Amino acid sequence: MTEDLGYGWQGDLIDLPAYLKRIGHDGGLDPTPETLRALHRAHVMSIPFENLEIMVGRPVELSLDAVQAKLVGGPRGGYCFEHNRLFAGVLERLGYEIVALAGRVMMGMSTLRPCTHVILLVRPPDLPRDEPGWLCDVGFGGGPLEPLRFRDGEDVEQDGWGFRLLKGRSTTTWDGGADEWALHQRLPRGWVLRHAFPMNELFRVDFEVLNHYVSTSPRSPFTMRPFTQRFLPDVHYVLDGTDLTTTRPDGTTETRTLAPSELPETLAKLFGIVLEPEDASRLIEFVRRRDG
Repeated sequence: MTEDLGYGWQGDLIDLPAYLKRIGHDGGLDPTPETLRALHRAHVMSIPFENLEIMVGRPVELSLDAVQAKLVGGPRGGYCFEHNRLFAGVLERLGYEIVALAGRVMMGMSTLRPCTHVILLVRPPDLPRDEPGWLCDVGFGGGPLEPLRFRDGEDVEQDGWGFRLLKGRSTTTWDGGADEWALHQRLPRGWVLRHAFPMNELFRVDFEVLNHYVSTSPRSPFTMRPFTQRFLPDVHYVLDGTDLTTTRPDGTTETRTLAPSELPETLAKLFGIVLEPEDASRLIEFVRRRDG
């Protein structure tokens, strides 16, 4: 047995038939841009974003077995480290080249934010070296539906949702700075800087370190309240605590506040997240304590 040195994404351990069934993909699997777009769209539409393990008192596990059991084997979802851990393994299995990158989630803020998000730079194996790869992000919860080319000024419309990729220089203490990319998203309030990321490669062990902070620190927003998302061509659902927001591609938005007891049914109906009865009770109690 070969020692696992921590490189790569363990694509040989992916249960590919189960994954393809979970996302409803029955098309081609050749490692082409067309396959990448189809898989990305199917994944985003099928597996929701959620942080509910934290609310029910369990750690967020990033082993491939744990991620597949939760996101593929059950009617559950996960957040960026789980989603992109799984997607990287699938793409590696199919023959794509993958580099993981860390992002600073800005959402329109101007103050420096920590790196708490991960995305993937993906290249089909036959892509010429002078051609840009693709930004893949199946784990943010708010799109994009399909990858974006790593091309400065890339501006795309996907089923009415707008995304823009720009290249710039980061602000550092030394002359010149470093290459940094920024993903902008068109929201009801206009174009917003969603996250920024330098071209510094991450590995699985880095996912573990970032995941520990995000899932355990009292300063992390993900330890404070349930946060789930489902992104579809015609609607974006967000459950933030007990506030349920529905946004359409034309910018229309509706928000209503749920009672804690409504959360499990809403999660099942709108997000495709089905909790075990004990977990549903723990979630309701967590929210009641938080709001009490």
